[in-house]
Amino acid sequence: MQDPHRTEALGRLEDLPQDYRDALTAQNLVPLWPSLRGVLPPHIPARKTQVTHWPYAGLRPLLLQAGELTPIEKAERRVLVLANPGHGLEKMQASAAMYLGMQLLLPGELAPAHRHTPNAVRMVVEGEGAWTLVGGQKCPMARGDLILTPTGLWHEHGHDGSGPVIWLDVLDLPLVYYTETSYHVNGPSQPEQPGNAAQAYARGGVVPTTVYQRSGQRYPMLRYPWADARAALLSLAHSEPGRDCVQVTYINPETGEDAENILGFYALMLRPGQTLALPARSPAQVFHAIEGGADVEADGHTLTLAEADTCAVPGYTPVVLKNRSATEPAFLFMADEAPLHRKLGVYEVR
Repeated sequence: MQDPHRTEALGRLEDLPQDYRDALTAQNLVPLWPSLRGVLPPHIPARKTQVTHWPYAGLRPLLLQAGELTPIEKAERRVLVLANPGHGLEKMQASAAMYLGMQLLLPGELAPAHRHTPNAVRMVVEGEGAWTLVGGQKCPMARGDLILTPTGLWHEHGHDGSGPVIWLDVLDLPLVYYTETSYHVNGPSQPEQPGNAAQAYARGGVVPTTVYQRSGQRYPMLRYPWADARAALLSLAHSEPGRDCVQVTYINPETGEDAENILGFYALMLRPGQTLALPARSPAQVFHAIEGGADVEADGHTLTLAEADTCAVPGYTPVVLKNRSATEPAFLFMADEAPLHRKLGVYEVR
């Protein structure tokens, strides 16, 4: 039986006498009840994140124009931020905890070394010949590769090839900024260390034996080549033809945990002509088309995701993905806030 004293209609701030409100303000006090439903709404959270689509065909020429207008020396990182209008463009965030940016590096350019507190990853969109040096590991950049830049690691980007190289940055910057812990430090170029973790961990289920101990590195693998992830998806689809969701998760190969500790990263394959319904989950999601195209249906919107397009979907929202090709598979990169939600104990699937 419902408590007869409970009501959804709570008192308003303007119901209070002005002198009482002034007395509260003078002591930096705020009455909770007029705002209680705003911060604790019934049944489903209030969400600022909106379904948003960033078509690459419109973004790319503006990014290349930025390369003409602003030299790398004045930009340090030449990026166009993919901002979600629900949060306000000035907030420069795609969701509550995710920042997205498209970054351009031209031949011969060097984005100098720095490190920062937010975690970052790079999903390479186009071009060849660029590299990123992270914690001393030199990571070549090829389309579809995922490269980690975890918190605190020195990193720089260089380009020895021809033609522009563009990648999608995904950071947990909004969260780190909200907790007042976001900052960066500039530094000198770091020496390259020997070894290639992407080759050492290239086979699922086996890792290098180091005197029967783990490497001791918090992030033993920083580059996840697309060729390996794509092959894993095709193998999974072939070996399990009845599986609806052909998806792999980027993980720490030594611990089995998420590749980074705040945001989750995945690759998804849609079979030719496939329609895939994803349940509503608490974290917001980002979808980026690596190969092929897909229709994305969410919250009353239908987006046509062409190759290299990116979109964001708020949490607690079911999503339907449709491969637009009847003859070829489509491959999507996904990012979400699931690791953070699990740590907070608020992760849900509805």
